[in-house]
Formats: sequence, C-alpha cells, structure tokens
Amino acid sequence: MGPQMPSPTDHESDPTLEQDDRFPSGPWEGYFLQPGLSGRQTMELFLTFREGKMRGEGRDIVGEFLISGSYERDSGNCWWSKRYLGRHDVSYLGYNEGRGIWGVWEITPTFKGGFHIWPLGHGSGESQDVSEEEDIPSLVGVGADSFGSDSFGSETLDDSDPFSN
Repeated sequence: MGPQMPSPTDHESDPTLEQDDRFPSGPWEGYFLQPGLSGRQTMELFLTFREGKMRGEGRDIVGEFLISGSYERDSGNCWWSKRYLGRHDVSYLGYNEGRGIWGVWEITPTFKGGFHIWPLGHGSGESQDVSEEEDIPSLVGVGADSFGSDSFGSETLDDSDPFSN
C-alpha cells in the first residue's frame, strides 16, 4: 500500500504553514498533458507549503508519487521533482498567478508537456476546450529554457536527493 493522504485538519493548527492564499496546504487536483496520450491525465495531490519549501504526495495514471521542491511567494515561481515510487522522477517548473500553478514538466529535453494544478474545491479557472499545444504555457522570463538554471529561483534541480530531510 502506498502513501496515505493526510486529512486537511492535520495542518489547520500549524502556524508555520504558508499564509499566502495562492499556496494553501492541503488537497490539490489537476492534470498533465503528455505527448502520445489523449487528453488530460488527472492528478490528486496533498501538498504542504512552508517557508519556501513544497512537499507532498499524490497519485495519477502512472502511479503514486512524492513531491519535493520550492516556491517563491513574491514571484509565484515554483519548481519541484515528482518521484514515482519505484520508478522515475519528473521535473516541474511553474508559476502561480492566483488560479493554481501552471507550467511545464520534463523527463528529458525532448519528452515534456504542460500541467495545471489547483487547490481542491477552487475550480481550475479554465475552459475544458484546451489542447496539448494550447495548454503548455509560455514561461517567458522565468528560466523555462533550463530546469537547472538559477534564473528561476534561489535553488536548482540537481542530482542531489530532494526527498531527504
């Protein structure tokens, strides 16, 4: 059996959690688009935002996963690694403009796609009429050209283990 999703009440009394409404800790939902697969691939997540660090877990069509990364409250920029249990890692680079986090995921420079996640119950803030091409946002000016670049924040995705404490 994989990770068990915590209940929202587990985090309600923690004063160290992020207070910015764009980054609520708790259940999130969303999707990713993948070349070769038709339509949106849904995700269920439970995320914790605390002092610039983003942690969580979830599941999707590929399997169960863990999330470890960072976010910048001032800019809304976010970057994290999604580690499928017993499988591969996926790098995520996104931006939270107040209607969830939009961005691009990448496994290799030639295997990538778009994604959008949002807090459960807040709605996706978009029309259902999107395509793979339309849905990959342009992250102009936030270092979308290279996932390991310092141009997207104070930390980089590198070969170290982001899942260790």
